[in-house]
Amino acid sequence: MVELQINTTQNVNITFIAASVGERILAYVIDLIIKVAYIVVAFQIVFNVMEWDQAIDKMDGWSQTAIYILLLLPVILYSLVFESLLDGQTIGKRIMKIKVVKIDGYQAGIGDHVVRWFFRIVDLNLLGPLFGPVVALIAIVSSKMSQRLGDMTAGTSVITLKNKVNISHTILEELDDTYKPTYPNVIKLSDNDARIIKETYVKAKASRDYETLIKLRKKIVEVVEIKDFNSSDIEFIDTILKDYNYYTQGM
Repeated sequence: MVELQINTTQNVNITFIAASVGERILAYVIDLIIKVAYIVVAFQIVFNVMEWDQAIDKMDGWSQTAIYILLLLPVILYSLVFESLLDGQTIGKRIMKIKVVKIDGYQAGIGDHVVRWFFRIVDLNLLGPLFGPVVALIAIVSSKMSQRLGDMTAGTSVITLKNKVNISHTILEELDDTYKPTYPNVIKLSDNDARIIKETYVKAKASRDYETLIKLRKKIVEVVEIKDFNSSDIEFIDTILKDYNYYTQGM
């Protein structure tokens, strides 16, 4: 079991458990089965059901290549699309309860997923479909943070969610029945963002670290895209946390 000690930009230490090699392999195999199943079905439809085989045979080489690439596009973009849409998870990763996160504690963005996807050429496909994952396995085993080359370049890692403490316990705020939220845009935050904000807020408030509170408030305003607020830094952050709980408690 590899623990990832992540120091956020707010100087808060967060501990994650890195996904094991076995979990990542099983997730890869599940995704591979899905891709192979798609290829079989897609080519059966094109060549047997639609009977386009003769028409394709009459085309020039460039046209044939274009058609094959078009058919394989869902397979080529599989990991990029799913990790972008499912917050760092493909179907295989979701089944295995692992996900991609930034090593600074924030949610991985589309740019990070693009970098990881591009480096699959080296990590997983350089030696072909059978021996391709060997490069990734060597990188994961030898890396202190269990990262393949794509993770190292993108600044990400893959963590397990199986032993994770319910995050609502760390970001829960008491709200009375008459509470009225102020900032609906807080839904732009993830649970992990809210946890980092609360941990930083509690620590800075207790130590009277007003400089950190100012930096935290500025970061929240930037991420949540808040234009106007008329309150102190402490009141503002406290309201943000309560609003986040208000809008997400029913999810």
